[in-house]
Amino acid sequence: MVLNSIEKLLEKYDNGETSIKEEQQLKEYFAQEEVAPHLESYKTMFQYFSNTKQELYTKDVPLKPRKSYIYQWISVAAVAVLMLGILIPNILGGAQTKDPLAGFTDEERKVYTQTKEALSLLSTSFNDAASSVNTLSLVSTNFQKGTDKANYVNEFAKTTNKLVKTKKTPKH
Repeated sequence: MVLNSIEKLLEKYDNGETSIKEEQQLKEYFAQEEVAPHLESYKTMFQYFSNTKQELYTKDVPLKPRKSYIYQWISVAAVAVLMLGILIPNILGGAQTKDPLAGFTDEERKVYTQTKEALSLLSTSFNDAASSVNTLSLVSTNFQKGTDKANYVNEFAKTTNKLVKTKKTPKH
């Protein structure tokens, strides 16, 4: 009779429908030395629960976390670097004149202008040549695609010929 009531309590326990008093009865039953063989797994589980209840956490838990001010100092340093990066060129750059060619003679200005025009022409020619190379690359890519498709058609034709070709059987 006791075994039947324990099995009913276990069924209620598995469904989460037991009261505290009923769970206490289960704990007392599984604390015994002899338990029905088919309920051994429950005995292990209830022993685990009673053992873990007795464990204590002895380590101190700090209540106040230490504050780290490193992020505040990093932001202050970043603002200082930005301010210096803006102010120094304005302060030191104020003495420079707006025209970079102001200190040159007429002949130096003429040579500078001619050099600038020659480099501009060279740049334009180089860009045109690079465009031509890109066009050749595109043609080469398209040619390769066409070759791949022709090979595919060739393989298809070989396979078709093998399937369609009838073997001549020797006459007996």
